Amino acid sequence: MKNRMVVIFTILMVLVSLSACKRGNNEEVEKSSDNASSNTAVQEPLAEITGTVTETMNSGGYTYVQIDTGSKKIWAAGPEVSVKKGDKVSIPDGIAMQNYHSKTLDRTFDTVYFVSSIAVHGAEGNSKSSSLTPYSHGSMMSEAKEEISGIDKPADGYTIAELYSKKDELSGKKVALRGKVVKFSSAIMDRNWIHLQDGTGSGDTKEMIVTTKESANVGDIVLVTGNLTADKDYGYGYKYDVVIEDASVKVE
Repeated sequence: MKNRMVVIFTILMVLVSLSACKRGNNEEVEKSSDNASSNTAVQEPLAEITGTVTETMNSGGYTYVQIDTGSKKIWAAGPEVSVKKGDKVSIPDGIAMQNYHSKTLDRTFDTVYFVSSIAVHGAEGNSKSSSLTPYSHGSMMSEAKEEISGIDKPADGYTIAELYSKKDELSGKKVALRGKVVKFSSAIMDRNWIHLQDGTGSGDTKEMIVTTKESANVGDIVLVTGNLTADKDYGYGYKYDVVIEDASVKVE
């Protein structure tokens, strides 16, 4: 009888121990899950998705769409396209902008994904694709269209055409460039983007992208000094043959 009681007591202790372990493991899993959600919800890039438009508006040459995927709703913005509520659309991966305020809409989005195109199903040729430059939306962007000429190369510096032709030789080195600001985009991927032209080069090689913490206005003649990088890929389709990064900017 005594032996039987010992066996029963031992079994009860094992069951209590297993129950405690299971409860502890479950609590740890729940805690890990919560942490993963809070850490990755806005850090993971948006994968290509398809869904139904539940809200849309145009502003400043761009189209905003709220897309219902069936499991969640997200906001995306891309080049202007003809789309209406109820349309089925697909968008590629994009860059998330948190707490983004559109001055033209006077509206703040918790998170909006800027994408290169919005494809409307059943609308042949209806979608547009933007060039591979940082999104320059609303008041964030200024742009000039005129031809550039009469800009002198800086002493010990280069022209845009020379930087493209010598990109492999100069990649990783500090370079100086003088040019006219033809486009300025602020606060994209935690940096400002300046598009420069100096009248040299042609086609895809007539403009230089410069990233900086400093500001400039469209029409300014500036001297920039920064690190030249060849074949730069920022991800999400933002790939450049050559770019000047972390530049200092002097308005002349």
